[in-house]
Amino acid sequence: MAKKGNVLVVDDEEVMRDVLESLLSQDGYRVDLARTGEEGLARFGERAYDAALLDVSMPGIGGLRTLEEMLKLDREAVVIMITAYATFDTAIAAWQLGAFNCIRKPFDNEQILKTVAAGISRRRGDEERRVLRRTLRESADRKQIVGNSAAMREVYDLIEQVAPARSTVLITGESGTGKEVVARAIHFSSPRAETGQFVAVNCSNIPSELLESELFGHTKGAFTGAVAAKKGLFEVADNGSIFLDEISTIPPETQARLLRVIQEREFTPLGDTQPHKVDTRIIAATNTDLQRAVKSGDFREDLFYRLNVINIHLPPLRNRKEDILPLAQHFIRKYNDENQRAITDQIAPEVLMKLESYSWPGNVRELETAIERAVIVARGDEITLDCLREEIVSQQAPSGDAANVTETAASLDITRGISFYDEVSRFEIELIRRALEITGGHQSRAAKLLGMNNTTLNSKIKVYNIKI
Repeated sequence: MAKKGNVLVVDDEEVMRDVLESLLSQDGYRVDLARTGEEGLARFGERAYDAALLDVSMPGIGGLRTLEEMLKLDREAVVIMITAYATFDTAIAAWQLGAFNCIRKPFDNEQILKTVAAGISRRRGDEERRVLRRTLRESADRKQIVGNSAAMREVYDLIEQVAPARSTVLITGESGTGKEVVARAIHFSSPRAETGQFVAVNCSNIPSELLESELFGHTKGAFTGAVAAKKGLFEVADNGSIFLDEISTIPPETQARLLRVIQEREFTPLGDTQPHKVDTRIIAATNTDLQRAVKSGDFREDLFYRLNVINIHLPPLRNRKEDILPLAQHFIRKYNDENQRAITDQIAPEVLMKLESYSWPGNVRELETAIERAVIVARGDEITLDCLREEIVSQQAPSGDAANVTETAASLDITRGISFYDEVSRFEIELIRRALEITGGHQSRAAKLLGMNNTTLNSKIKVYNIKI
């Protein structure tokens, strides 16, 4: 690729093609030539061009139609129209279609070079700003998904796979597992992050009689109280994504309208007669069993299958205990920043044991509020047991193989008095040291041997200050 960029010249006159090729090549551009609009479109679809110079008057589909088709292939394309018939109407038509500029023949060489350079500069500047915005959005939303368990790695893989598609996604899982966070990650990992908004709707929070107006909008006077026309959230999310949380709560009549939006990509606002076309990706979520709701008649079967094209299931936190430590550390850092605290994210063994032994019925959301409280009430620079809520502290140790627990307990001489937490810590330290000894200090192999992920093992090595 030439340093200055790739330029496509489309003109039916051989002399004009030669002049432009010579002019642009000498100025450092790589130039491809085409004689007709059809040939130009074929080349445009094969290679990424920084700019295209396009004659208005050509046999075949002509310049304006070629411009229109090029912009369908690349909506950010820099297309410069050249015409010997530069009437006001021609220029207006080209600009309305999306041309960067319109130059009249015979042209000045310097004018061509300046226009091409300006077009490429604008395109690259726009691309840099889009990349920056996308990077910031992704970092802001993706960093909320924390966890290294096998289940969460599956979720990460699915997000990457489904993000570029336009298919509907159904996210399932208990309350508090992070369904909206995953929905945001899907949107901001997709091309739609650059073309439209992410709009979140909690369907259970909107009264059923107002839900259709919120989703699809209404005209002035459509119903009592409709004093002005209102744009619906589907239209707000056009070219973007709409997240419908608690989808199971929407009433039957709204289910029917939602099905039409998915099938026809259009909806009609309340009080209107004209359908509105939209390109909105639907991401839905539920904490209930939709298949059971279908069997009971509370949810339309055809809508369920339209929503459940891609399913992402978020397991409860109690089933992925290895994610508790990295999540807790993430929330400590988050609430340190928000509350100007300096609590260490190196969690003491007795605190970690209590966090890992608790069942977390509220899942990640409950863990977050527990850590937020702990950060705020901590008297020193670390979280201690008295920073945790009583129900967390009063939980018993994690259940495991009964025979092994009994055997381990029987080996301890409790008549001499012991510290329960010290013994648990000692046991963990010995297991980790033994695993590292067996694997020659190789942490990844030791983690595999212990049945935990690398991040958890690394954190425990730091917590216990184990020398490798």
